[in-house]
Amino acid sequence: MKDKDFNLQTRYFLLLIFVVLLCTGIQSSAKQTSGIILKDEQVPITPKEFYIANVIDDRDDRSAVAWLLPAASKENQPKTYPVDLQGGGFIAIKQFISHNLPCNKALTPVIINLKKFMVTESALAGGLVQGHIAILMSFNLQQKDTTIHLLDYKGNAAYTRNAGPPQDIEPTLRHTLENGLVYLNTWIDQQAGTNIKLAKGVKVTFKDYEEKPEGDSVYYTVNRPLTLDDFKSKIPARRFDAEVFPGLGYDEHKEIIKGIIHVSLAMKVYLPKSASWIRDGSRNDYTLNHEQRHFDIVKIVAERFKQKINAANLTVDNYEGIINFEYLETYREMDSLQKQYDAETRHGDDPSAQKQWNEKIDKELKSYGVRR
Repeated sequence: MKDKDFNLQTRYFLLLIFVVLLCTGIQSSAKQTSGIILKDEQVPITPKEFYIANVIDDRDDRSAVAWLLPAASKENQPKTYPVDLQGGGFIAIKQFISHNLPCNKALTPVIINLKKFMVTESALAGGLVQGHIAILMSFNLQQKDTTIHLLDYKGNAAYTRNAGPPQDIEPTLRHTLENGLVYLNTWIDQQAGTNIKLAKGVKVTFKDYEEKPEGDSVYYTVNRPLTLDDFKSKIPARRFDAEVFPGLGYDEHKEIIKGIIHVSLAMKVYLPKSASWIRDGSRNDYTLNHEQRHFDIVKIVAERFKQKINAANLTVDNYEGIINFEYLETYREMDSLQKQYDAETRHGDDPSAQKQWNEKIDKELKSYGVRR
């Protein structure tokens, strides 16, 4: 009977030891896998050019931020275990940025694509642990339905610690994240005035293109009307008395000054002498005037083009498209007006219609300040 009681007590004792060890293991495991609390601390910058509009998680491995060594292990080469930031790695990082970096939505919106944020550890002699933190951020400018890549930040940090609670690495982890934000702020402050990606507005100015000395092309100026000597081409087998082929173009120059894109358009209203011809029997002022009015019409549509651009809502992400579109529309308008002019004057053979067009052209040129 006593032997049975002894065996029963022994079984109870062994079961108690097993339960204690099991609970200890569970507590130890829970302690090892508890999240790292990312401390709320203001980032030491106040952005003057941007705010963080969004943070996107683009990490390949989203299982945990850190892979740490246990506090104590009998293994010669202990295995690391995953530890995430409390609340979830990405959520904690996004919350840290929103809480600790000023957000002025009147500034330029920037999106952070978090490509990598990982801690790995290895064992050193004497119970020490060596850690390595790697971070990779991609910063992108948000523009309506698209984004423009600005720059990447690739950072690294190393630490040595005693094997112990994972919270010990929090300051290094937090400062690594802060360093990426400081890097972005420094870069934008340096680039804001001269980088076209960061421009805040567009200003367009116009001038007349000039060529000195004059070559084959005559560029439209008030004090340089066409002369009979400008008709250099051989006379083709055509029924007209004369013919010219004026054209329209521009040279564009861009410069970023204090964050504004200054676009200078040198307008080219030109007429090639080598493509112009006049019959010997028509070398008179009347025929010359008819051809001059073809040249004047191009000047008129060039001035209309300027008005369209000045009235347009040009923003940094659409100004080039608008300028190109209006130029093509102006070119079509020029072609249409030239055909209308020749049709109504019968290529100059109708003096009455020619007079009406002369008056109409002079009136519009005068409205643009073009006077002879």
